[in-house]
Amino acid sequence: MAHRLNISGSVLDQAKVNFKEIYDQAGQKSHEAIAGACLYVACRQIGAPRTFKEICAVCTVSKKEIGRCFKWIIKTLEKTVKTISSEDFMMRFCFSLNLTKQVEAVSTKIAKRSVELDLAEGRSPISLAAAAIYMASQTSKTRKTAKEISDVTGVSEVTIHQMYKEMLPHAEELRPKQ
Repeated sequence: MAHRLNISGSVLDQAKVNFKEIYDQAGQKSHEAIAGACLYVACRQIGAPRTFKEICAVCTVSKKEIGRCFKWIIKTLEKTVKTISSEDFMMRFCFSLNLTKQVEAVSTKIAKRSVELDLAEGRSPISLAAAAIYMASQTSKTRKTAKEISDVTGVSEVTIHQMYKEMLPHAEELRPKQ
């Protein structure tokens, strides 16, 4: 799984440590679900988070099952993981979309400002990142469609458009001053 996600050795090592700690307590739980959840936890512990959808794409276990194992691991091992934010995903998503560093910087500022203005309340950081990238790319030379962004981020086109529409009335406040 780690190889297919192009995950570094330090994350893989942490995932192995997590798996060894939890394995004896697993009972009837799917070993693949536990391995996927351990990898997800390790990514967050090391500071290189992946989405549940990305983990699910490289294994045969459902997002729901990995989510359950994630919660169980955190509770059982009494682990704490860093809260994820849209900025954690921005560089990787923008790189995958072949966007410039300037568009990435604008996207990051839009996402941060959206949080400050409480426009992202109750929204996933990944959805916020996708909408911020969409907004930033609309004013750049490398304009991306919601479909292109959806393909990279795993956020539906509908969600991207909905968040964009909510952010649009605040565009002047969200975009960085030149």
